[in-house]
Amino acid sequence: MSSDSDSESSSSLSSSDEELLQLINMLPRPKIYRQRVNPMEFYNDTDFKMRYRFSKIAVQHMLDIFNLQNFEPTTNRNFPVTAMTQLLLTLRFFATGCFQQVIGDHINIHKSTVSRIIARVTIQIASAAKDYIQMPRTRETILQTMTNFHRIRGFPRVVGCIDCTHIKILSPGAENAELYRNRKGWFSINVQAVCDTQLRIRDIVARWSGSVHDSTIFNASTLRARFEAGEFLHGWLLGDSGYACRDYLLTPILNPATQAEKRYNISHIQSRNVIERTFGVLKRRFPCLSVGLRVKPEKAIHIIVATVVLHNISVDLNDAVPAGNEVVEEAVNINAEENNIPARTALINEVFMG
Repeated sequence: MSSDSDSESSSSLSSSDEELLQLINMLPRPKIYRQRVNPMEFYNDTDFKMRYRFSKIAVQHMLDIFNLQNFEPTTNRNFPVTAMTQLLLTLRFFATGCFQQVIGDHINIHKSTVSRIIARVTIQIASAAKDYIQMPRTRETILQTMTNFHRIRGFPRVVGCIDCTHIKILSPGAENAELYRNRKGWFSINVQAVCDTQLRIRDIVARWSGSVHDSTIFNASTLRARFEAGEFLHGWLLGDSGYACRDYLLTPILNPATQAEKRYNISHIQSRNVIERTFGVLKRRFPCLSVGLRVKPEKAIHIIVATVVLHNISVDLNDAVPAGNEVVEEAVNINAEENNIPARTALINEVFMG
């Protein structure tokens, strides 16, 4: 009789414990403030650059030129995130392309906070594009650019090399998703860029979906109108055969028949190689661009522009890319229709004939 009573008591106690446990689980979690790591102090110069793709001096410079001091918390309540930490979180995301929870665990910050920080800092950096991404403007800088290209393989009057590269993104969904599927079958943003011999990106168009052809992007760009207006001392762009040959955009000859045409092609290809190298360096410094962006297209565009701004700053500061696997940009050779442009024919006859 007593054993039955003890059994009932044990059973009722177990039931009450379960109810108590359920109530506890329903309560909001208490905030946990984990001690944060200061990467500027924790890592030596080599380890720091491997993780953030820039030297400590360059990062400190960025904090000043982008006015990120405005993001400095006004109080010390609730363990606020400093402006430097916000910049480092963003650079770490650019350097890895990892999930934001992984980025947050790196410095002990919740993923929702990381998401807001990366979005805010990225927009702030991208807003400086007009100051750091620009074609040569003065006569002196245009002539210097032409001289630098001529030193590569004797190709005259070149002010830049143009090409496009695809940045992988997730499917944006909705009815327009297929517009972002490129010719290789995955979703991307097709980014047009012009570079100089220092691998500095001089012009960028990063708003077109992956299905849009390179020549369509150029034809719709303001850069085309600027070249047609003779703004660059009637200099030339060098592009691959995916573009239509024009008086201001020279492409290779598809079927060279003479020695002069062959010499023209060799000079053209070796001079234009700088754009492939530029894309390779850009994607090696910022692996998020090569592994793909897990964000909406609008945010992806901000990230692309921001990384190009940072790339140009690294060129200005001579801040070398950390050692690592080289990203090789695939050269695209589309069998475009051959056309005879008087400017190209005259160039071959005057410069490459003998």
